[in-house]
Amino acid sequence: MPARTRSRSTRVVGACAAALTAAALLGACGSDDSTATSTPSATTTSAAAASTSASATATTGAETSGTASTEADAPVTTPGEAATAPPAEPQTAPGFPGPTEVPADARDAAFLDALRAEGVEPSGDGSSAINTANYICGAVAQGGTDEEIKTIVTALVGSDAVAAGVEITEEQAGQTADVYIATARSTYCS
Repeated sequence: MPARTRSRSTRVVGACAAALTAAALLGACGSDDSTATSTPSATTTSAAAASTSASATATTGAETSGTASTEADAPVTTPGEAATAPPAEPQTAPGFPGPTEVPADARDAAFLDALRAEGVEPSGDGSSAINTANYICGAVAQGGTDEEIKTIVTALVGSDAVAAGVEITEEQAGQTADVYIATARSTYCS
């Protein structure tokens, strides 16, 4: 009987040890704490600059043996300064971020005028209203149901109102969406 008790107690102790080990491992893995807090120092940057300038001096040979070391010419910055310093002049790609005004054609102007005639004043330059009309026409062309279209247009109208700083109720957004849909179908979709 003692042999049997010993194996049972060994199993219990082993199971407890496995459970504690699993809990410790899972506890360590689930933490949001990051242990990678070390940042490179200026000394590391200086050492890298020194090795770069030393290799540059070694490759140029006798030509630079009489001149001052290039190490003194290289600016040394701290990693934080280099990472946060803005460029001297912002550089943008040609055409980025795009035009500030979206050109409107006759169809766009007719849609916006028709909305105004129905008592709906598009926000801003009307580009949001034109985008909504484009959605309506595309959804109709793809066979979207009236319910789906109204749901999306109501959300777009509500988002546009919030962006313009105007508070409207859900009912007002739905009524405005009805105006958008009817106006887009009559003047914009063709």
